[in-house]
Amino acid sequence: MSSFNRIYVSENIDNKLRLLKARTGLRPNLIIRLGFVLSLEEDGIPDGSLYGEEQAREFNRFTLTGAYDLHFMALLKERLVEDRLDPDRDLEAQFKAHIARGVHLLAQRIRSLEDIGHLIENAQKKAQLRAVE
Repeated sequence: MSSFNRIYVSENIDNKLRLLKARTGLRPNLIIRLGFVLSLEEDGIPDGSLYGEEQAREFNRFTLTGAYDLHFMALLKERLVEDRLDPDRDLEAQFKAHIARGVHLLAQRIRSLEDIGHLIENAQKKAQLRAVE
């Protein structure tokens, strides 16, 4: 496990998490997991400024990633290599940047719990297409 254990999110991200919880009924840690994976699928390196400097809310990293922490970190390290970033030096910053981008994307795309089902269906279709290639 990497050395960072506490994750702080900005007021902007916290507000989006509250909005998404109201829309879906999902807890913030699940929303962050979905957003993180969604962000990993997006093209380009996420803008770290989306994360913000202020610390409105604190999460324990294990609360966010759960029993899948090693899997999330492996996916992130793979993405860092693809983006030609340093998996050791850039891990924490990119973890936070992907959280921020993912929450922003979800806030734009999710109006109800049903919309999450559509996101999952689209992700499955993409995975099937990749498997064929």
